[in-house]
Amino acid sequence: MPGMDSLTAIAPFIFIFGIMYFLYLRPQQQRMKQHKAMIDNLRRGDTVVTAGGVVGRVAKVPQSDDPEITVEIADNVQIRVIKSTLSEVRAKSQPVDTAKVG
Repeated sequence: MPGMDSLTAIAPFIFIFGIMYFLYLRPQQQRMKQHKAMIDNLRRGDTVVTAGGVVGRVAKVPQSDDPEITVEIADNVQIRVIKSTLSEVRAKSQPVDTAKVG
């Protein structure tokens, strides 16, 4: 049967794609969802860490459609940061994790 030969030829590719989906694509989609939720729940006073390693406190969160926030990195020193570059958001009362430091 000619139909069975083509099915057995593509079966390994379907199997490999299924494995790639569950090991790579699906977890990546979940991480993207978590990152979006983290950015959407951003509040004034939260401590944030940017992808470049800058740590600061959120000074101003404009409208939800604005891609930038204002972060205070020292007394009277504020910078504008693109929301999508935030790698971590710590709540106001959340202490620094000493296991990650040093």
